[in-house]
Amino acid sequence: MIPYPKYNNIQKRSEKTNFFIILNINKTMLMRSIVLLLLTFTAIRTSLSAISRIPSSLLELPLDGHFSFDELHHAAKDFGNQIQFLPSAILYPKCVSDIALTIEHIWQMGPPSDLKVVARGHGHSIQGQSQSHQGIVINMESLKSPAMNFHRGKSPYVDVRGGELWINILRESLKYGLAPKSWTDYLHLTVGGTLSNAGISGQAFRHGPQISNVHQLEVVTGKGEVVKCSQNKNEDLFYSILGGLGQFGIITQARISLELAPDMVKWIRVLYSDFDTFTRDQERLISAEKTFDYIEGFVIKNRTGLLNNWRSSFSPQDPVQASQFKSDGKVLFCLEMAKYFKLRESDTVIEETEKLLSQLNYISSTLFISEVSYIEFLNRVHKSELNLRSKGLWDLPHPWLNLLIPRSKIHIFAEEVFGNILRDTNNGPILIYPVNKSKWDNRTSIVIPKEDVFYLVAFLSSAIPTSTGNDGLEYIISQNKKILDFCQRADLGVKQYLPHYTSQEDWKAHFGPQWESFVQRKSAYDPLAILAPGHRIFHKAVSFL
Repeated sequence: MIPYPKYNNIQKRSEKTNFFIILNINKTMLMRSIVLLLLTFTAIRTSLSAISRIPSSLLELPLDGHFSFDELHHAAKDFGNQIQFLPSAILYPKCVSDIALTIEHIWQMGPPSDLKVVARGHGHSIQGQSQSHQGIVINMESLKSPAMNFHRGKSPYVDVRGGELWINILRESLKYGLAPKSWTDYLHLTVGGTLSNAGISGQAFRHGPQISNVHQLEVVTGKGEVVKCSQNKNEDLFYSILGGLGQFGIITQARISLELAPDMVKWIRVLYSDFDTFTRDQERLISAEKTFDYIEGFVIKNRTGLLNNWRSSFSPQDPVQASQFKSDGKVLFCLEMAKYFKLRESDTVIEETEKLLSQLNYISSTLFISEVSYIEFLNRVHKSELNLRSKGLWDLPHPWLNLLIPRSKIHIFAEEVFGNILRDTNNGPILIYPVNKSKWDNRTSIVIPKEDVFYLVAFLSSAIPTSTGNDGLEYIISQNKKILDFCQRADLGVKQYLPHYTSQEDWKAHFGPQWESFVQRKSAYDPLAILAPGHRIFHKAVSFL
């Protein structure tokens, strides 16, 4: 065969090229192997480090559930996505005694131990409240017993686990034609989580917060004691726990008050351009005997095409006028209302709704109405959640700020915050609505303004982590600080809901006259400050008084 130099050269180059390709592939595989080994080593080291911080005696407890030292990073995150504290272990309890045994053992270890414990439900805290740095996180959703138990009598109720989601309670109770009276806007939260704060939504003006609709609790104290408490039994512990920020015990079971459930909801939105008129109508509605069943509101500033966005869920009463309305560059206030009804009441509810609307002074062209099922209305935020998750926007940082503002100060607050501090509302909704103090029990641990009517104003912002602009985390946090500084400077008597402070002095100022009682309750039910360290109120084994 006659050799062809050109062919031989090509063959040689091809062999050389293949050699380098194989070499590069081997290098890549080697690098990947090294990275994998490093990650594995880091994970093993983290697990070993975590295990080393847990006393061996704790691991020998006769639990039905188990401790886990893997994937601890899941318990080092929360909805706020601003703070991450890695725990030493996660407890997955199967029964209440697993929780009690664990806490009792840590309690018996005494002050020398620095282990702390936090109950974690759905992890919807904002500032690391459901985390425990180098401590133990109890996964409350793994507690599967006892099952929900419904009592259908003259005063119906349901017994539920502390780690149960409100959406599950709604679905199960509707099978009996019943439902809880008071809600939060988002239902994928646990019972123990909302009852440790208050649980507020648009029904609170009538029924009070969720903590006003509980008959009985079962809790595990900071000493590991399992205690049932109510208005008539262990009364002080009962009221301590409600709104107590998890400081006095872990809620393992709750008895929730129920009422007959409606079938459908008339869901209504209208707009105002004048804040005085807006608040006057809101306050008129929450004080009337015959009124809507749900009353909220929100602020809109510099939003384009607002009413067009509503059309996906609502129908305008006057489509022509609605299409001509412009929201650009304006500060507007939306009043959101709902009227519940049974299917057999369809005709009468239209008359009642029209009568109530006739008493209001909203912009006539902005009346939008929708009719949905009761469960669809209550679970409305979950629809938004699914949409945001599909776009990768749900797990962003959420530097929320929730304030309770006295009625007499709300106009001063609005003038400065909505007029000067706030540039727009594009980072998330801003809720604003009044509630009646008479529906709140002053024996609970929650701190609220002194006046008979006060407003919830909630800045529910989402931040873009990589942004340095108006939608960035740093900017939103600085804006929140400006709002808080103004409230303090103007002496508005504002209280934080879902409070967050970094010093005990700030906590003392928050509680005011209730601080002494709060400290005494801590000393009685969790004297070593084992529970809920994420709030940074007390330090373990440090005297409170």
